[in-house]
Amino acid sequence: MIRTFGYITGILLLLLSGCGNTGKQEVQIQGHTMGTTFNVKVVTEGKKELPELAERINRRLREINASMSTYDPDSEISRFNQLAETDTPFPVSEDFLAVMAVSKQLYDLTGGAWDGTLDPLINLWGFGRTGQKDELPDPAEIAAVLPRVGFRHIERTPEGALVKKRVDVTLDLASIAKGFGVDQVAGVVADSGYTDFLVEIGGEIYAAGVRPDGKPWRIGINRPDPAAGFAEVYKVATLRNRAFATSGDYRNFFMADGKRYSHVLDPRTGYAVANGVVSASVIAGTCTFADGLATALMVMGPEKGLALVNRLKDVECLIIVTSADGTLTDHASEGFRAEPLAP
Repeated sequence: MIRTFGYITGILLLLLSGCGNTGKQEVQIQGHTMGTTFNVKVVTEGKKELPELAERINRRLREINASMSTYDPDSEISRFNQLAETDTPFPVSEDFLAVMAVSKQLYDLTGGAWDGTLDPLINLWGFGRTGQKDELPDPAEIAAVLPRVGFRHIERTPEGALVKKRVDVTLDLASIAKGFGVDQVAGVVADSGYTDFLVEIGGEIYAAGVRPDGKPWRIGINRPDPAAGFAEVYKVATLRNRAFATSGDYRNFFMADGKRYSHVLDPRTGYAVANGVVSASVIAGTCTFADGLATALMVMGPEKGLALVNRLKDVECLIIVTSADGTLTDHASEGFRAEPLAP
């Protein structure tokens, strides 16, 4: 078996900036969080460093990581996963409750194509904390784990606590937590008085206002091909006061018996998705929602995915499908606009 991992799960979005003679400039704040990198670009006049803002951003990211990292045994999510009781209220923070509210919304909207209780399947397939496997999961193993998967096994009390209805249900919110982090950092920057900025965590983005040259932020979508370089741009979209998230299957996968198996799993079947979708990008009001929905569209496929997105207000998407010969076909929602990168 051959296994291939990229340093960003599934997607790399390239940030395409512009320069101008307006007297404004970008100040960058960068670092590491949630097992990946973050990059914040703030448009300022005269300032070259923003140390106080950088500290506020890092503090907020530490708080989120302490809540939702499955790799931290003391995090909220880890303690919830370790809870061995049913019908016992588990108090959670406002952050955790906010993410769970969007999680429930996505679970219901997508008919279970997005499900935050995939944790046991992710580990069974070798894409989680237990490390890589040397062979495909046995169908009997998948069948044994599948009953543990289902957001219906978790309820919220009127007081805002979480309750397990099945003792062995566990959470992995990796496909939505980065988006939540983006939204929270964007809030920190906005609350600090800045109106023009861009926040990116592991390829998920929120863009506010405009670039220093007064033009909209330009977001490059990486070509969805394992052989493509991390800097190879497939399409470019413009973004202003909106979030942008992409999920892909071409950076985190393994090969077995000549077939590629990606980290994108169908919560309803327990198996890796094999519908030809290699990338799904979503534009929405919040990155939390866009992040989770992009993953769901990978599972749903272009027909059902577009039907859903075209029903949603102020949400757009681009779903890219590959054929057997490697040809890429775009499936865009009614209002999605993106162009090839100009030479």
